[in-house]
Amino acid sequence: MLKAKNNKKWKILFTIPNFDTAGSGKALLNLCSRLDKNIFTSQISCSHSKGSLFKKVISSGIPFYINENQVDMKPRLEGVFKCYQLSKFFKQINIDLIHSFHYGPDYSEALAAKIAGIPWVYTKKNMNWGGSSKNGWKIRSILSSHILIQNRDMQNLFFKKSKKTSLVPRGVDTTKFFPNKKKESLTKKYNILEGEVVILTVANLSKVKGIDLLLKAFIKLSYKYNFIRLFLVGNKNSEYGRMIETTARESLFKSNIHFVGKVDEVIDYYSIADIFVLPTIKKGEGCPVSLLEAMSCGVSPVGSNVSGIKDILDPFPKLLFSPGDADSLAGKMENLISEKKDKKKIYRRYILDKYDINVEVKAHEKIYKSLLNIH
Repeated sequence: MLKAKNNKKWKILFTIPNFDTAGSGKALLNLCSRLDKNIFTSQISCSHSKGSLFKKVISSGIPFYINENQVDMKPRLEGVFKCYQLSKFFKQINIDLIHSFHYGPDYSEALAAKIAGIPWVYTKKNMNWGGSSKNGWKIRSILSSHILIQNRDMQNLFFKKSKKTSLVPRGVDTTKFFPNKKKESLTKKYNILEGEVVILTVANLSKVKGIDLLLKAFIKLSYKYNFIRLFLVGNKNSEYGRMIETTARESLFKSNIHFVGKVDEVIDYYSIADIFVLPTIKKGEGCPVSLLEAMSCGVSPVGSNVSGIKDILDPFPKLLFSPGDADSLAGKMENLISEKKDKKKIYRRYILDKYDINVEVKAHEKIYKSLLNIH
């Protein structure tokens, strides 16, 4: 088996601002807890220990540091000095490589790693780039040793001439997310009858997620089909979320629209779902894990034809709808409502082959080995 010189394992430090942003935090934990322990030792650093997800960091047993890994770069000279101080922290804990899960354009951590002489990589997880943040993204990309991108559009839009990128989509734990019996407690709670079609989305209720579009398409279909339900799982505590709830309450079909809010066990809702919809608009997604989880559970997917989603649904182009077009979305959902063939196994098999969490982990290990010259 591969090991470091003198049988010392290679230390990978995973950095993230906090574990409040559950998506990035879960992705980090999924990865660092699965790295080959014969070769790598995982450690975590973040700015505070708040958030329910941090309890999983503690229970994982992975060593962690509470440290501010991003510093204010203005004024510039003072910022560089702070980076030098941060570099001493990285040296002190004797790290071989740093992998940043910061979702923004901060480059101070990358500069500190460069001063310390430690390889620094980052995962580009969203489609943000322009405006005032553009220079930040460019600088952190120049300073990085490698960049992990999550969909093909990222390469074309942000890193067209770069030779230090690798396409590494997210993975899903297929041993946890798999086709299961309907959660009895949920069918009783919502009085879901045999033969009813449950349409589900899992996303924070924000404008970019296109939830108003989904609601409009659902209401349109409800005039034709009286056996469909809509479940919205995700944070609804925002002005947009309240607006969506008001629209639903004013609808003739309000009794069939359920605002669930945030839940700990979203897998229970995949078990009662027949159709999963991700109606994201505008810039698109990085690599939406909820879509992968739903397909791994055998739920029929529908997604907008935007970055990230179209990568995942590439073999199933008929499941993509025109972004921002409620009629197009309604048409795709209607096709699945009336579809006779059960395709649960097809979606499940596809995720097992291409998006299993172990595929993602091995891709990361390959990059780490290359950067650290492990043979």
